Amino acid sequence: MFKVERAGENRLDITISGKLDSEEMKQALDALVTKSDGIEKGKMLFDIIEYKLPSIGAIGIELSRLPSMLGFIRKFSKAAVLTDEDWIGKTSEMEAALIPGLEIRAFSRSRKADAKAWLNSDPV
Repeated sequence: MFKVERAGENRLDITISGKLDSEEMKQALDALVTKSDGIEKGKMLFDIIEYKLPSIGAIGIELSRLPSMLGFIRKFSKAAVLTDEDWIGKTSEMEAALIPGLEIRAFSRSRKADAKAWLNSDPV
């Protein structure tokens, strides 16, 4: 499952669980682009539940859309990742080094209020 909701003017809330196949990946990427229309210096709140690596076909779809996804990611300045898997949190925070202008911080799923507070805080 991959669910994208607009949460206010400049925030997307994204829920990910299970394993995405190629069709679900297409729908997910389309939803990200559509729901982010008009966002500038936005924020994302990812809630990752029982994550499984996507199928090979889904990864192929993601790679084929890399140019449009780079444009999408430039709309955002912060992302909070809610996860109970340590490796997902660490990987997410390492991704910030690869994406200029995007700060990523991981939180345990029980700290959703802290994640939202961090997203709403002014940049350092």
